[in-house]
Amino acid sequence: MTERESMAYDVVIVGGGPAGLAAAIRLKQLGTEQGHEIAVCVLEKGSEIGAHILSGAVVDPKALDELIPDWRDRDCPMAQTPVTENHHWVLTEGNKIEFPHFLLPPFMHNEGCYTGSLGSFCRWLAGQAEMLGVEIFPGFAAAEVLFNDDGSVKGVATGDMGVLRDGTHGHAYQPGMELHAKYTFFAEGVRGHLSKQLIRHFDLAKDSDPQVYGIGIKELWDIDPAKHVPGRVIHTQGWPLTDAWGGGFLYHQANGQVALGFVTALSYKNPYLEPFQEMQRWKLHPAIREILEGGRRVSYGARAINEGGLQSVPKLTFPGGALIGCSAGFVNVPRIKGSHTAMKTGMMAAEAAFAAVKGGSEGRDELGAYEAAYQDSWVRKELEKVRNAEPSVAKFGGFFGTLYSGIDLWAHHLGIKLPWTFKHHADNEQLWRKEHCHPIAYPKPDGVITFDKLSSVFLSNTNHEEDQPIHLTLKDADIPIAVNLALYDAPEQRYCPAGVYEIVGRDEGNPRLQINAQNCVHCKTCDIKDPTQNINWVVPEGGGGPNYPNM
Repeated sequence: MTERESMAYDVVIVGGGPAGLAAAIRLKQLGTEQGHEIAVCVLEKGSEIGAHILSGAVVDPKALDELIPDWRDRDCPMAQTPVTENHHWVLTEGNKIEFPHFLLPPFMHNEGCYTGSLGSFCRWLAGQAEMLGVEIFPGFAAAEVLFNDDGSVKGVATGDMGVLRDGTHGHAYQPGMELHAKYTFFAEGVRGHLSKQLIRHFDLAKDSDPQVYGIGIKELWDIDPAKHVPGRVIHTQGWPLTDAWGGGFLYHQANGQVALGFVTALSYKNPYLEPFQEMQRWKLHPAIREILEGGRRVSYGARAINEGGLQSVPKLTFPGGALIGCSAGFVNVPRIKGSHTAMKTGMMAAEAAFAAVKGGSEGRDELGAYEAAYQDSWVRKELEKVRNAEPSVAKFGGFFGTLYSGIDLWAHHLGIKLPWTFKHHADNEQLWRKEHCHPIAYPKPDGVITFDKLSSVFLSNTNHEEDQPIHLTLKDADIPIAVNLALYDAPEQRYCPAGVYEIVGRDEGNPRLQINAQNCVHCKTCDIKDPTQNINWVVPEGGGGPNYPNM
């Protein structure tokens, strides 16, 4: 075995998204303010900062105002497009109903928010971090958690490079690097590869509900300039979903572009439902199509979204480290926002770690100050208000669930706290068997408004080294045919938005699962929705996956 080299830091941060970068910046700010040097590094598995970042996005600047008060004067790309209009449409198959703005709970109005590319925003944040002395290493995937002899987290090791499909070392083989730290922050985003291991290892979720998710399918379009209204924000609910819930968004952003997407909750029951196709069908609605006609699709991507909220947030700390951002799940579902809460949790963890390091801690303890700060923060208060929004829709359906959610949210606005909290149920347990469901007939792509999966994946610039080990691993190779195909008609063929999973050999009477791992856009849907939890998404070689230019 080749011995790995190591580097030591005060804090190592896994993930270069809003939470990780906010934490890094806050650590260095405190070091400057208090005259105490602190060594910080950020690992990012994407080829560059922002390469794997995908969000709508409409951003509440609350946390950013705290972190960098003069950000609007620092050429931040998010400052280009403040929200100017806010619309909520209820869609039927051929019509739309504009939901009266005054009936929306006030915090859903988007006043003071901004819309733009979260990837570009993260690249800007990375620049701010580097100016403060943060070391950032893109293209290096944290593949393993390292532990001290007493069981505390010691740091992480990056994945080996140049390992071939059969496990042997190719000519370009390089062993991974160990990064040791007093505290390690896991900011991997939704369903993080290492974060899920830590949650199990330290039993962090024992007092919380299962995390639940949606899958967001997103496209970026250049549209007819005559139709573009910078800062216009549109959300939709209703059609085309019938036996599932979710909704769409269209955000008029800078440079004549519209970011549009569709989110399907992964609690759906019909194994024949296909989130990618629901998004394509949604674009055919007259109100949506009218915006896109005469335009051109320029990018595509997909990502799972935490939707569990307050009930699903696990314990945040463990000896030697902490979960921050979407690794723990702080998305405010009715607001369709999570960047501000993710950033704030990173900042709170940074403040706790800095105090501990300055006080001489060797990092084998827990950052209790972070957990305490979260419990008293505006992040928790915000999630408390909306805790019943997602589970009420899952419980009562789209119409009655939305009605209940509206009443609940208005009650909170008026100072009335309803005393109950609805529970969540794991998404992978929700599928019905195929004999209880009907296949769904989706329209064929027209190549103008609607498209197929493979041409979509092409626009995501996804690439993996062909001969590396498959990072979509199976715990039991027999289950895809014996269980998933037999009982659910292989739903992995449909819930994956990138055409990774195929059943081949059916016509010959010898069906088998083919995994096209090179197509994977790292959305994590398979890891979440697989009914037997047989698929385990592990991190591929660093630098692989999508390369989103402006998503």
